[in-house]
Amino acid sequence: MMSRISHPGEDRLNAEEKRELPDSAYGLPDLREYPMPDATHVRAAEAYFRYAPEDRKAELARNILRKAEEFGVDVKSIVIRQWAEQ
Repeated sequence: MMSRISHPGEDRLNAEEKRELPDSAYGLPDLREYPMPDATHVRAAEAYFRYAPEDRKAELARNILRKAEEFGVDVKSIVIRQWAEQ
């Protein structure tokens, strides 16, 4: 498992960092997209949510909220909350 992120405070992970993450760290685990190993990346996933495939938005929304709770992030997006209820 990844011990640290090379660029604290940024929402970019390099290929090696992404490979080291477990599937459970991703908003879409089977696609290994929307990595959320920390609060910064939860916020990034929230910001990039609109680019997710329509048929995966409910799953991604639920995973964003789960990770947000884990890392103490307040998700303000009503859209994400609405998708999570589907």
